[in-house]
Amino acid sequence: MNDNTDDPGFETLLHFLQQERGFDFTGYKRPSLMRRVSRRMEFVGVDDFARYVEYLELHPEEYAQLFNTILINVTSFFRDDTAWDALRREVIPRILEWKGEHDQIRIWSAGCASGQEAYSVAIAFAEAIGRDAFRERVKVYGSDADEEALNEARLASYAAKEMEGIDPELTQRYFDSQAGRFVFRTDLRRSVIFGRHDIVQDAPISRLDLLLCRNTLMYFNAETQAKILQRFHFAVNGDGKGNGFLFLGRAEMLLSHSTLFTPINLKCRIFAKVPQAGAAARPRVPPPGLSNGAAADNGNETMRNDRLRELALDETPVARFVVDANGVLAVASQKARLLFSINPKDIGRPLHELEISYRPLELRPLIEQAYAERHTVTQAGVERRFPNGERQRFDVVVAPFFDEGQQPLGVGITFLDVTSHYKLSEELQRSREEIQTANEELQSSNEELETTNEELQSSNEELETTNEELQSTNEELETMNEELQSTNEELQTVNEELRQRTDETNQLNAFLESVLGGMRAAAVVLNPNLNILVWNRRAEDLWGLRADEVQGRSILNLDIGLPVSELRDVIRPCLNGESEHQQALLDAVNRRGRAIRCRVTVSPLTSRTKKREGVIVLMEEEAV
Repeated sequence: MNDNTDDPGFETLLHFLQQERGFDFTGYKRPSLMRRVSRRMEFVGVDDFARYVEYLELHPEEYAQLFNTILINVTSFFRDDTAWDALRREVIPRILEWKGEHDQIRIWSAGCASGQEAYSVAIAFAEAIGRDAFRERVKVYGSDADEEALNEARLASYAAKEMEGIDPELTQRYFDSQAGRFVFRTDLRRSVIFGRHDIVQDAPISRLDLLLCRNTLMYFNAETQAKILQRFHFAVNGDGKGNGFLFLGRAEMLLSHSTLFTPINLKCRIFAKVPQAGAAARPRVPPPGLSNGAAADNGNETMRNDRLRELALDETPVARFVVDANGVLAVASQKARLLFSINPKDIGRPLHELEISYRPLELRPLIEQAYAERHTVTQAGVERRFPNGERQRFDVVVAPFFDEGQQPLGVGITFLDVTSHYKLSEELQRSREEIQTANEELQSSNEELETTNEELQSSNEELETTNEELQSTNEELETMNEELQSTNEELQTVNEELRQRTDETNQLNAFLESVLGGMRAAAVVLNPNLNILVWNRRAEDLWGLRADEVQGRSILNLDIGLPVSELRDVIRPCLNGESEHQQALLDAVNRRGRAIRCRVTVSPLTSRTKKREGVIVLMEEEAV
């Protein structure tokens, strides 16, 4: 196996995986990535990257095994207790302090593996604000590139060994015991949403108050880490009232990204977003939907629904629903779900069964009008009232969709919030003026500090180089540690299986010894070379030799009162397969020196495959 990290064959393999399966591993650190790929290649008996590409083409099921090996899913509940204590003590109270009493709290666990950290942060917030408030206010998004790990996370079911990191009282409050496993409470589980997401390629989930990405960045090289952190910076809140937080693993320090995040607790790897002064306000991108959705019908219905989704995606909605020609809710954007409390389970239900069909306005007449007139219908100034007295106004736009044969596919219903349009413009203007004033003040301060900064620059560059080298080494060691932990878990499983098999073997041996010891006849088991394997207590009593004295010796070489030379002609037919049973009556002298007649019975010893592995010799004293 070539260990060169610049191996062109390895780069070709990475390009092949990106083209065939959409996984881009080019940003991963080469030493650890090559080590994990080589481990999988060794398992399937391939010693060349080019041949492994051919193997993947011939064995598509190998992709899943390879990705499971690369995407090490080492995680646990409340991993690194000290860091979680700091999060509870320093971060969660600050988020709750600057959020309104009824404001939504959004959390993203990126690289969540089988879900333990997503449920850990859910428990931490539920403990801080109470379970009722948690259900109303908190959304936890868990994402990973490994679909198999996400399936485990969605089940929210864990073995007793996986619960070792949780305080028993928390286990009792937040998990139900079912068939020897622990399942996260169903009423709280609805607030935790899982979906596949590639943090290198996919758009980030936005408007976050807290982002957890623990021991995931360390697998990527510096360039890819910088790209990911830029996306994280965009995703985390920073609106002037308070900034969002980033929670990393113990091997990740962000020493060279201080313009994006500033440390709150460097030891525990907790950072706060650094607002970008003077940056123009830009719209936030709503988080991508993380539910699995419903499967489309087969045949023509599949083609029609695909066409409907394409047309819907061509629009630029704020809050949008798509209803198909049968009056069934087909799509609801995340903005729409949040505004009108649409549950993911409502997708696929008839529109008339949902509250949105008649509140804040009756939608069905608008839909019928759009179909009849075959063009977009708009209802302006629709008022929506809340129990606390607040009001909201929308412009509702209903756009019909038709296929090539001008048959209706469905309608797109868009709610444009016009209430906050002017208010937002005024706030943006004030923000720009405040930023301009701050920039002028900063410019004056910068001029005063410029001389000092130049003197420190040289020292900082040297320190930064040293820190980045140490950081790279630390990340590599942490990666190897998680690989060793994964291997150790596999070895523990194998050891447990071996222990069970050893217990079974000991039981069988004890059973066999009991059977042989209880026989009235002297029993001897011989291998194909006529060497003694078993010599029971009756044989010891008859001939005067202990089992440890004859073990492994040829029966033909024993000096006992039995004429052993005459046994050869009795044993050979059974051993060679010529006979299933042989008997002989021989004159002998027992261990007490008394002349006896000894009946010798020989039977073959066969394996499961009917192969003859030796013979069983029974010797009984007959009365003279």
